[in-house]
This record gives sequence, structure tokens and C-alpha cells, in this order.
Amino acid sequence: MKKQALSKRTVVLSGVALSTIGVTSYLLKDEKRKNKMSYGIQRVKNKAKLLLSKKEPVMEKAGHPDPYDIEDNSMVAEGSMYSVNYFNEKSKSK
Repeated sequence: MKKQALSKRTVVLSGVALSTIGVTSYLLKDEKRKNKMSYGIQRVKNKAKLLLSKKEPVMEKAGHPDPYDIEDNSMVAEGSMYSVNYFNEKSKSK
């Protein structure tokens, strides 16, 4: 009895594996789909790395500054003053 159940499970797993291989090879046949698929896989890998590292993504933070994040606000203030000082120096040299 146990031998028969094991063979059914083996047949099912083999069928799933063959189906997966068939679908994957069909999808990778077209260059456009291949690029789209590799881009999607890369995005999933990046999201997984981000979740595992527990860091806040830069792009999500960029549009929503936190007024209590002193370090970030100081960096923004320094960056904005750099361009003002550069413009002032260029204007004086003319």
C-alpha cells in the first residue's frame, strides 16, 4: 500500500516539474518576455533583500520627509545651500 502511494506522489511531483519546465521554456522563447521576466525576478530579489535587511527604501522616504529626522533635514539644508553658494560665487565672478 505504501509503495503505491509513494509512486502516485512521485508521478504528481514529476508532472508538476515537467509542467513548470515547459511553461518556463515557452516564456523564455520570446526575447521580450525573457527580458520582462528577468526584470520581474530582479525586482523580487531586490524587495526580498530589502525586507531581510530591514532598511527603509530611499525612494519611499524621499517624498515624505520626517520633520523629526534631524540628520536628514540637516543634509537637505546643506545641499540646498551648496547650490545657492555656487550661484552667488558665479554671479560675483562675472
